[in-house]
Amino acid sequence: MGLLNRTSAWDKEWKDLERKEAKFIEKRKEGPTSTLINKLDRFVPQKLSDTLDKAFSKGFELIFEKGTGVIEKTYDKERRQTDFQVNTYAAEIKADRRSVRNFTKQAKSAKLTNLMVSSVEGIGLGLVGAGIPDIPIFVAMVLKSVYEVALSYGYEYESDEEKVFILKVIETAMYDEAEFIMHNDELNEIIEQIVEDGDTMEGFKVDKNAQIERTAKALSKEMLYTKFLQGQMIVGIAGGIFDPIYINRISNYAVLKYRRRFLRSKVSS
Repeated sequence: MGLLNRTSAWDKEWKDLERKEAKFIEKRKEGPTSTLINKLDRFVPQKLSDTLDKAFSKGFELIFEKGTGVIEKTYDKERRQTDFQVNTYAAEIKADRRSVRNFTKQAKSAKLTNLMVSSVEGIGLGLVGAGIPDIPIFVAMVLKSVYEVALSYGYEYESDEEKVFILKVIETAMYDEAEFIMHNDELNEIIEQIVEDGDTMEGFKVDKNAQIERTAKALSKEMLYTKFLQGQMIVGIAGGIFDPIYINRISNYAVLKYRRRFLRSKVSS
């Protein structure tokens, strides 16, 4: 009887994930987050796109090389790992919907704090006309959010393979319409393969530097106009407002993908 309950609880959780993912896909069909700001096209310098590409790339390279330890000082990593172990034990013993939902509840718990911090940071730098200098801080906040999601589902993030997976999650979250659907399907296939391989990431070989460039381009393409605005005095606050919007979007998508990866091995085929 316990096995039936466990299977039912995990399967219901999977169905809920599919509904949430379908809702996210519908949202992305609406087009770019910054549609209104795209009207600023004729005011944005052509070279800004290349500058943003390089700034985002350097931001990821810097934080992967030296900044992870600093990010970990902003949350209790051991506590999150312990919470995952406690949630795992409860799910195995109780095998009900409430216990299996705790993983996702934990994944979402830090989002509000991260959004509040990114709001203050983005708007504050926008007020003084600092668009480009904001990027390393923005990248750090994005990675902090995804790291905490990963830990909530029992995944570490130190290996190059895991970093590439995280980068692909961030990249895909920034796409819209048909481009998003294509990359989302590709990421779901990658998750299937990872789970089939025992969730070891051994078969997941992607060049990290190349993936950093792809993720940087996806971010700069979507955020080109908001960063232009944020770099202007007074009106910079309008650009800064978008930082938490993008972090929320990436965080929500990270929950969907790590939740999918976590649940895939627990549901019936």
